[in-house]
Amino acid sequence: MTLEATSPGASYGSTASGSSFYAAMRILPHDQREAMFQIYSFCRQVDDIADSDGPREERLAALQAWRTDIDALYQGNPPPRLKDYVASVKTFGLKREDFLAIVDGMEMDVPQDIRAPDMATLDLYCDRVASAVGRLSVRVFGLPEEDGIQLAYHLGRALQLTNILRDIDEDAGLGRLYLPREALLHAGITSNDPNRVIAERALPKVCLPLAQRAKVHFEKSDEIMNRNKRRTVRAPRIMSKYYHSILDLLIARGFNAPREPVRVSKVTRILILLRYAFI
Repeated sequence: MTLEATSPGASYGSTASGSSFYAAMRILPHDQREAMFQIYSFCRQVDDIADSDGPREERLAALQAWRTDIDALYQGNPPPRLKDYVASVKTFGLKREDFLAIVDGMEMDVPQDIRAPDMATLDLYCDRVASAVGRLSVRVFGLPEEDGIQLAYHLGRALQLTNILRDIDEDAGLGRLYLPREALLHAGITSNDPNRVIAERALPKVCLPLAQRAKVHFEKSDEIMNRNKRRTVRAPRIMSKYYHSILDLLIARGFNAPREPVRVSKVTRILILLRYAFI
């Protein structure tokens, strides 16, 4: 359940799309809200390292420093930048391995830019940059253990696949291509050069099956949320509805070039909030 994953890949810094995250989190009680903003801040900081234009060696070292700090936090000696996390980790049982998975996911773009990963690698990437965030989040929201893990699995992948489909052109401008190799080859696209791939006439044959995969994950996540208390799943429900709207807009627009950016209208955002925030 990515916290406002935007381009490139899983970026956490977009003010425009960040509005859905803030809207979803502001409805939470104070302790939950503080924990979620801490998780968001952590994701933002490690993502900024991965997406900076600094030397790759320096970025790898900076991400390793975060791993060291996370270990120190869980050993009872939190560094200054993680001191505020102590209470949230204890109150909500946040797992060290999920924080580390997020760092690992961000790092996947650092040694070299991701270009047409195989499906297994793409799924691992989604798990680390999105579902790991979800595993932290569902503990804060208070979902039962098994349902929480399953919601993080399905909604995280739904959101991240939607991001990938939305940000094809922007990612290509950064030298990245997250579309899976198997789907490209099935569509007759043999290149992994991002700028060449996004100009291919066969691109919809790659994107539409990926959109359908995202839809299935949205459906599975809806099933899980439907069997839990409405108040417990308010925040993930808002995120889900917002991103499902983006996916519907992408499918309606199509994936042939040129691709106009899609945005969820203010009216739609307000209607989502009115329906799911106030229970």
